[in-house]
Amino acid sequence: MKKWRSYRSKTSLENKGSSIANDEVALLAERLEFFVPKFMDTMRAWQWVLYIFFWSLFVTVIDRHDLATWSDFLIKFASRITQNTMTIIPAFYLIDYLRPISKHANPVQISMRILLLVMCGAAISATFVKLVMINVGWLEYDPYTFIFSVLFNVVTTGGFTIVFLLYFLRQHRELMALKISFENKLTAQNDIMKSRISPHFFFNTINSLASLIETDPPHAAELLQHVSALFRATFNGAREISFEEEVALCEHYLAIESSRLADKLVVTWQLPEDDMMYDMVITSLTLQSVLEKMLLNVVEMTTETIVIDITVTWQHHRIAITVTVQLPSKTFMVTHDLRRHISFHIQADRLRAYFGQSADIQSTVTSQQIVTVIDYPLQDVGL
Repeated sequence: MKKWRSYRSKTSLENKGSSIANDEVALLAERLEFFVPKFMDTMRAWQWVLYIFFWSLFVTVIDRHDLATWSDFLIKFASRITQNTMTIIPAFYLIDYLRPISKHANPVQISMRILLLVMCGAAISATFVKLVMINVGWLEYDPYTFIFSVLFNVVTTGGFTIVFLLYFLRQHRELMALKISFENKLTAQNDIMKSRISPHFFFNTINSLASLIETDPPHAAELLQHVSALFRATFNGAREISFEEEVALCEHYLAIESSRLADKLVVTWQLPEDDMMYDMVITSLTLQSVLEKMLLNVVEMTTETIVIDITVTWQHHRIAITVTVQLPSKTFMVTHDLRRHISFHIQADRLRAYFGQSADIQSTVTSQQIVTVIDYPLQDVGL
């Protein structure tokens, strides 16, 4: 049996910050929390050591003017490797360890603390390395030269640290600006979705309820429950929900419309197996919006019975939802007008926001049918 990654497990209280749709979102959110990245996640320890090796080699080659022999070069090269390793690696581990505390503080204060930490590490490592070299006999002791060398190393390290901190701060501000722009765009799209679904659908539903309250009170109560569930989801905003929830919302919507459209509507579902659908996700009201446009532009324009077939597949790490609507044979419909009205740009943008740029919603209108395909990537860890 395939080991499916459960949506409910991913969104449980223990894992409420995770997401199936795109795990990179969690990494981006973590990056936005604190302007300094996780150094030990950026590269492994041995990769940092390798980087320090070549950096120390470069600095030693640049500063070789006072080196008379190859042995002097190797001694200075080894001292720089040791000194840089003792400065950088412990500082990076300590910054990453204190990250949960630091991310809530002021960036300027944190920058000063990081600068002080790195400069202290540089002073300690430089002093340690030079004392070892003096004791071994590789370096002659001169108080002024010793102090100047340590201070020069501390100032140089502090200068490079300031440059990197400024770079990280600028990058963080750019990411925050993109995040705010992204959230504003989603909010605007969600407001458009709310205004679009509310007026037409709301008044039709009120009229249906008004007539049912007198003629069929139990049915009116049932219809009111469907309305409540659907509008609650509509005003919860753009979010990622399980596919089972989306299907339930569609069924609420179709139940409401069926009370008004009577026998004009037949909907068939071809869904994956329960264990597979259990792990599928989608942005809320995506499929419901497609069905609403089909009812508004096709079903309400004819007296004939319209069949809507919904087929859902999950193969090769992609989900494809195909909605096929058979057009009426006796009612004239202008294909050009249908193409103009059957547009899902807003829904497609919301889908891409959660599942990447390869997600899309495409509709094909012919004289016999309308075929709309909702296609987006979703990793199937069982494969």
